[in-house]
Amino acid sequence: MKTTIELGKNYKDSITGFQGIATAYTIHLYGCLRICLESKTKKNEDGESIELWFDEQRLTIKSKAGNGGPQKIPTKFKQEKRQF
Repeated sequence: MKTTIELGKNYKDSITGFQGIATAYTIHLYGCLRICLESKTKKNEDGESIELWFDEQRLTIKSKAGNGGPQKIPTKFKQEKRQF
């Protein structure tokens, strides 16, 4: 079973409005696909990020921004090659 969810992307639950980054997914025995969203802003009393699980069908992509890692350098910030 494949998922349309991309880990590291921002999603929003269509019922509760909870928003977060998809950090994990599980496939249950009879095909139920659940996605874990980790909030970037909401914390529990211990200061840890809140993680909640949702059915894949309830999620909509919030942004298509990348999740970090190596990125292309914008042309205006490229450094010139220096000769020594």
